Amino acid sequence: MKGILLVNLGSPDSPTPKDVKPYLDEFLMDERVIDAPKWLRTLLVRGIILQTRPKKSAKAYAKIWWEEGSPLIVLSERFADKLREHTKLPVALGMRYGSMSIKNALKELDDKGVDDVLLVPLYPHYAMSSYETVVVKTMEDQQKFFPEMKLTTLPAFYKNPDYIKALAESIKEGLKDFEYDHILFSYHGIPERHIRKSDPTRFHCKIDGNCCKINSVAHNTCYRHQVYDTTEMVKAYLGLSEEQTSTSFQSRLAGDPWLKPYTDYEFERLAKDGKKRLAVVTPAFVSDCLETLEEIAMEGKEQFEEAGGEDYKHISCLNDNDAWVQTMAKWITTWEQKELLPV
Repeated sequence: MKGILLVNLGSPDSPTPKDVKPYLDEFLMDERVIDAPKWLRTLLVRGIILQTRPKKSAKAYAKIWWEEGSPLIVLSERFADKLREHTKLPVALGMRYGSMSIKNALKELDDKGVDDVLLVPLYPHYAMSSYETVVVKTMEDQQKFFPEMKLTTLPAFYKNPDYIKALAESIKEGLKDFEYDHILFSYHGIPERHIRKSDPTRFHCKIDGNCCKINSVAHNTCYRHQVYDTTEMVKAYLGLSEEQTSTSFQSRLAGDPWLKPYTDYEFERLAKDGKKRLAVVTPAFVSDCLETLEEIAMEGKEQFEEAGGEDYKHISCLNDNDAWVQTMAKWITTWEQKELLPV
């Protein structure tokens, strides 16, 4: 029997330091997030970061927390519920980090007699710290606890025409009552070394602005190439010019070079360049979360206005958008009937 496993990032159980600390520990101790040797990662995370970060992060979570709970969890559950209305297959939802574990989601499917699972990492783009870690963790749990299960993974869907249409139409709807003079595509940042480590050729990815334009097998796992592809395809769909848009990267950590340009620097640059009415979209995420609701919608607005901007709008992620639900349902039906996956 076939079934669907949706996996998103995860969330602490509450916006308190007590619950944020173990969540951050699990997240930051992931070798695909902080890819340092374990002894160094342990020193950095448990010896330094977790001494102060949980209180700061808890305050940020408290600013965006909903009555029903974590926005990311609530929105992911709404998406799963709507998806169940479009497929007869069992649909389970798990999180890479936190108490809603992948193992528990697999057990939910196993209890329903599912032995053939389509894993759907809820990330449009391939990165070792998001898509890859979900796939690896799911495979580990499946092989350890449910070895009889067959597991198939949905590829990163960053350039799938159905996804681009759903994303572009949702952006168009979000812009309906906003007279922007610029749209910023802000993607979650990753360290530059992650790009190089994910390059199977070990020589193609130079992060020089040109390598992303030269066809290579490296593009299958190159986050930078994929996010720029998404931006270009949405621009083409919406008929946007080069001057109307730009792409940047948010949420960096100090210490190493991360993908540039940095979103917070772009807020200042755009305002000083005379862009007074800014719309920001965050297509690295399909569900609104701390990084979109607090960092972009709240802090970003503040940064832009302090730099001289006048009007600012964050366009929501796809969340449980009906067209997005129908897109996923279409992919599931294709897999169910033909065992073919979208590209």
